[in-house]
Amino acid sequence: MLKTALKPQWIAGLVLALVVSAVFVLLGKWQMDNSASAPPPLTQTETPVELTEHFVPEKAMYGTEADQVITMTGSFVPHTDVFIHPRLHGGPEGAEGYWLVSAFQVDGAPNGEVMPVVRGWTASTTQTDPAPRGDLHITGRLLPAEGPSPEGIQHTEDGTVLANLASSELINLWDVRSYAGYVAAFDVVTMGGPGSAANGQEVGAKAAGGELEPVLVGPQPQETTYNWMNIFYAIEWVVFAGFAIFLWWRFLRDDYLRSQDEDELDRQWAEEWKAAELERRRTEALEAKRKAIEEYERFYGASTGPTSVHQPQENQ
Repeated sequence: MLKTALKPQWIAGLVLALVVSAVFVLLGKWQMDNSASAPPPLTQTETPVELTEHFVPEKAMYGTEADQVITMTGSFVPHTDVFIHPRLHGGPEGAEGYWLVSAFQVDGAPNGEVMPVVRGWTASTTQTDPAPRGDLHITGRLLPAEGPSPEGIQHTEDGTVLANLASSELINLWDVRSYAGYVAAFDVVTMGGPGSAANGQEVGAKAAGGELEPVLVGPQPQETTYNWMNIFYAIEWVVFAGFAIFLWWRFLRDDYLRSQDEDELDRQWAEEWKAAELERRRTEALEAKRKAIEEYERFYGASTGPTSVHQPQENQ
């Protein structure tokens, strides 16, 4: 088979198969590289960025956009307080209570969208703080909205209670455009203008004398997720690469076997031709000998000539 493989056409075919296989392997590597979705590094998520530059409203939040510490300016919309229950405070073994969420009118939002802001935690709906008024600067963590709850919206004497912090439910409740997410506020400070004594004053859950306790959401666990569809595609490309080499070997093997069959047919034909040719020559030789004897007998006579090939010799 080596002799067949060294033919120019099969050397060219091998080069072509290797090039195709290399392309398929590179495509498989590209699919494998795209299968892993690594979260942003903590140095990126913990560096505050402007909300309007990081995330746009009426758009699904991707993993690379969530968990980011953001800043935004604006003011709270009056009479938009809602409670989210149940929410634990102080870890898995902490007390069960409520998140107090209010609509925050974001400066620079494209169409006047609001951002749901978790202002703090409370053990009871009767222990709350009114939303701060005026121009405010908020620093907090941007998180994806939750799905709506089958329990829906409950209206109580102390306020409206929801089971999940779902943007779809808040939009219907507030009747305003909203970002598809929410912000857990770390700091809420006033913006009283240059020279104002109230400028930079903490007025959120961290302020002294309030009923609310701060909701500090830490960075989410850094886990790399994998898209199995991309992994399957990568495996397919590797299989295609091996199949290209296999096709070259199969065609080479077929050519080799075909040449072997042709050589065997040539050998059989040569043997049969030799046997037929030998028989033909023998027949011609006997025929020539017979004619020669007939000519000799005709010329000298049968009685004086040598014994005919057709007559048996007499016993002595």
